[in-house]
Amino acid sequence: MFNLFPIENGVCAPIGFYCDGVNAGLKADSQLDIAFIYADSLCDVEGIFTKNKFCAAPITHFRQYGDNFKTNFILVNSKNANALTGEEGIQNIQEILAKLQTTFPHIINPIMSSTGTIGVQLPKEKIMQSFSKFHLESKNNQNASQAIMTTDRFSKTIAFEVFLDDTRSFKIGAICKGAGMINPSLATMLCFITTDAAIPKEDMRPLLLEAAKTTFNAISVDGDTSTNDTILLLSNQKSGNYDKEAFLFALEKIMHKLATDIVRDGEGATKLVAFEVKGAKTQREAEICAKALSQSPLVKTALFGCDPNWGRIASTIGASGIECDPNTLEINFGEICVYSKGKIYFDSLNEEKAARVLKQDSYKISCNIGLGKESFVAYGCDLGYEYVKINADYRT
Repeated sequence: MFNLFPIENGVCAPIGFYCDGVNAGLKADSQLDIAFIYADSLCDVEGIFTKNKFCAAPITHFRQYGDNFKTNFILVNSKNANALTGEEGIQNIQEILAKLQTTFPHIINPIMSSTGTIGVQLPKEKIMQSFSKFHLESKNNQNASQAIMTTDRFSKTIAFEVFLDDTRSFKIGAICKGAGMINPSLATMLCFITTDAAIPKEDMRPLLLEAAKTTFNAISVDGDTSTNDTILLLSNQKSGNYDKEAFLFALEKIMHKLATDIVRDGEGATKLVAFEVKGAKTQREAEICAKALSQSPLVKTALFGCDPNWGRIASTIGASGIECDPNTLEINFGEICVYSKGKIYFDSLNEEKAARVLKQDSYKISCNIGLGKESFVAYGCDLGYEYVKINADYRT
């Protein structure tokens, strides 16, 4: 049996990890815009990335290292995605990282990650000049988490210490960014996870993929998949301790918290909504249906207006392509049943009760398909005026 306890310092909580954020002049008003994560020993690394076919230059560069390379440094810039920048985008990364290694010769196989506007070359001179501000043994998790933000309203960071018994433990921490271009295909975001657990390299990718299924692959803000989606897991094994079940549990907890933080922080969002689909014939059909509900503009705008328009829920289920039947379907807003097996329970009293549910900051909409035993929960938010304003003015 293991125990999990929240701790401070996020991505630099595990033994041997450091981080900070500085200003390089990419953002206005001296805001932090460059972050780094440094390890004082080489780490195994695994990542999962966007399914967008036009993946950004940093992802292409990462893949050029090949399998089983080790690293001790991640460099992250905001304000510029370095996506759709051609060969020059790759060359800019190579030049920036070469300068980094000249400045700090003990950095090995550095990784770069970017977020921001698509289709603009990196301001490489500004980025390289910022290296003079780096203090590699800083432990400033808050600065690092702020430096990677774009339209985020708040930073996203978390860490746990996992006790396997009275004497053995390991730590795992993370920072994340994301608020817009969020789609359940990893979701547009950057997430960096560090651990001192002695996790075998062969466990890292399978556990990342497993944890992503119900976390970053189950959220939606606007249905758009970014060019830059990245999750990186670094392990230096310094604690000497590991348990597969405990590690997966902690990893899922971390990724679930950060994923729901992204949805809660969705551009212009005012509500975090869990779309639970149960009673589906297959797990895949439950997933398809739940994600369809989390992405539907008609559903999302109804939620913004606190309108319990259950017809939009039912219509989306029917259009999702899964096997379903109105005579077995049940729809609930929180605990309020509005439709069940062909009968409507939407009198003025129930409508008022359902509307009160929708006025909460977070709640669940539960749909029982009534044809099987499989279930899935997707997470989404409402869609309102502020989303349009933020994205209309994004580059300006």
